[in-house]
Amino acid sequence: MRQLLLASRKPGRASDNGVNGRRLPGRPRSEQARQAIFRSTLKLLQRSSFSGLTIEAIAADADVGKATVYRWWPNKGALVVDAFASSAESELHFPNTGSVYRDMSLQMAQFLGVLRSPRGRIVAALLAGGQSDPELLSAFRERFLRPRREEAYKTLRRAIERGELPTDLDLDVVLDTLYGAIYMRFLIRHDELSENYIAEVCRLVLAGVKAGEYPSPREKMRRARSDVSAKAQV
Repeated sequence: MRQLLLASRKPGRASDNGVNGRRLPGRPRSEQARQAIFRSTLKLLQRSSFSGLTIEAIAADADVGKATVYRWWPNKGALVVDAFASSAESELHFPNTGSVYRDMSLQMAQFLGVLRSPRGRIVAALLAGGQSDPELLSAFRERFLRPRREEAYKTLRRAIERGELPTDLDLDVVLDTLYGAIYMRFLIRHDELSENYIAEVCRLVLAGVKAGEYPSPREKMRRARSDVSAKAQV
């Protein structure tokens, strides 16, 4: 009887799903496949340009079907951005030290570390490719920049609540100024992109908008009207 029961089992069933058909502990097979696809994407992108990278090559290297890749990502750009974002996720969170200067400068220094790593080449490829591929640039904005941006908003709003920054601060202008300075030196390479540079950029930008020194749009309009009135009286 025991031999008959053993013979009725399908070969490989227990090794695939564990005892009594239950999956063994660990990552689900779909998550393992996603991580394999991410690893293959990053590895292959180190060897070729974005335009030379293909879904077929990624699927073959990850040992999955091409249909599996397309089931999760609509195009190559979305996959590359997600692979990069996943690799940098743990390194790019914003700390909460109680000081907006420390919070921003520490996160920006972490971003610098990513750009200095082999993944910096991926960022450059995404930005370069995005100039002629709107779909790729959109994927970079929505899948990588937006989540970081939302976290940065929270950091700046905490600073506003602590009284470090004015309540009517334009958060987008501040973030564009801070991170635009990084992307400028990263892409143009006209001067060194270093921790000291980041610290100085943070100091200049955040000191310039600290509470009491950043005119609100209403105050700007009032000043403009005052200037016009003063000129009219001359």
